[in-house]
Parts: sequence; structure tokens; C-alpha cells
Amino acid sequence: MRRIQVNRVAGVSAVAGLVMLLAACAPVTKQAPQVQAPKPQCQAAAAGQGMVGNWLGTRKSPGIAGELKVWIKLGPDGKMAYSEQLQRRGKPPQMLSEEGCWRLEGQTLVLQTLRSNGAEVETDDPIYTNNYTVGAQSGRQLRLRAPDGDITLGRMPNDYRLPF
Repeated sequence: MRRIQVNRVAGVSAVAGLVMLLAACAPVTKQAPQVQAPKPQCQAAAAGQGMVGNWLGTRKSPGIAGELKVWIKLGPDGKMAYSEQLQRRGKPPQMLSEEGCWRLEGQTLVLQTLRSNGAEVETDDPIYTNNYTVGAQSGRQLRLRAPDGDITLGRMPNDYRLPF
């Protein structure tokens, strides 16, 4: 009687190949496409809303060297634009630019970002919803309270934008 010797490497390879062949024959389950939440729709501001317009202010933020210029445009259609420009001595300015919707909930100004620096954002991420308590508002000045400090903004002409 002859004994057949099988090379161990060849035997392991054959078993691995058989397992892969069987796995390839297994039925494939399709995942349902992920449904994204609908984007928030901007709601028009109340007629005569005094916060509609262009607002500009400067502030210092804890832990940040330099001065931040803040520009907020609140449109009558409920759309907003928000830009911050960091200015530091001897360095070029850095800028954040956001677009989205705004609304007033009691004494709270809510800014909902839909695009940040030109890219769409995940609107369910809380970082893209900013709440400011309206401290005071007149035709020429707007004072907002935020967790990182107060900011006083002055009304600017409708065509004003932060310079680059």
C-alpha cells in the first residue's frame, strides 16, 4: 500500500480556495440607500423686522491672538451670510464664510449654517446651529450675547462685504 503524501501548504491553500469559492456563492444582501434629512428651508422674516440688514462688529475671543471682524447679513427672505475674519499683526487675514438661514425665537437669534466655505454641511450637526441672545437692538446697533462673549455690531450699507 502506497502512502500519498500531501504537501501541507498545498492542502491549506486548497481549503482556503474552497472557502473563498463558497463565500463568493453566498447571496448578497443589498443595503437600503441612506435617506438624508431634508435641508432646512429658510422662512421669511416678519414684515418690518428691524434685524434685517448688514451688521459689522469686532471682538476678541479667549485663546485667539488677534482681532475678529464679524459680518452678518440677515435677509428679509430668512437667508443669512456670516463671515469672520481673523486679523493678526504681520500675518495675512484668515476667513470663515458661511451661508444658511436665520430666525428669531423670542430673544434668541438662531443662525443655521447650510454651507461653510462653499461646502455643504451636515445640518444635523449642532456645530452648524448658533444661538445668540439679543441683548439690545436699535436701528443702528445690535448687541448679541454668545457663550464666548458679547459682540456689538453696527449697521452697514446693504452692499457691504468684508474685504479679503
